[in-house]
Amino acid sequence: MEQNNYPVGENNENEKVTSEEAVRAVEEQETEKPAKKGIMREILEWIQAIAIAAILAILIRNFVFTVVRVDGQSMESTLKHNDRMVVWRLGYEPEAGDIIVFKSRATDDKYWIKRVIATEGQHVKIDFDKNELYVDGVKIDEPYINDDKSGDPMMYSQGFIYTDIEVPKGCIFVMGDNRNHSSDSRIIGPVSTDDVLGEAKVRFWPFSQAKLY
Repeated sequence: MEQNNYPVGENNENEKVTSEEAVRAVEEQETEKPAKKGIMREILEWIQAIAIAAILAILIRNFVFTVVRVDGQSMESTLKHNDRMVVWRLGYEPEAGDIIVFKSRATDDKYWIKRVIATEGQHVKIDFDKNELYVDGVKIDEPYINDDKSGDPMMYSQGFIYTDIEVPKGCIFVMGDNRNHSSDSRIIGPVSTDDVLGEAKVRFWPFSQAKLY
């Protein structure tokens, strides 16, 4: 009978190498798995952070403050066309003298920026002959109004309807500082406080004219 002579030592060495390669492959696979999980976890964390930031931004804009651009000349010389304003919304209640932004139902729900002259229950009277404003019978000092270089800040009375009125409950009476070039409560009447967006507190643009009101 023939006897087969196998190179036993060589086979054992090959088996040893193969075994080591298999162990190394398994180790590499096990190392890759946590790395992939780590990348996926990081991506999910970024998505979560972005979603939270977006939700916070929406909540802040809708309930805390928002930014608006002044459109037109009705608030000159206090505010000018294209000024950027921060409007505070959270817990705001209109008071006389405040500069506010509100939704005008008289102009397809566009937002206007005006100054509060009187609140509910107060009586407003405009004396165009003397160019004077009275609230509850008291003459109001208005150093902020634009006199148009003429000395007659309210000289144009034509077309104004609401010039002697008691402000209804839940409403305010507003006017622009540029009285000769402003559509306001003299034309559209008192404004509901439900339509008030908030108080224009800060002008941040242009930077050179930044101001807190």
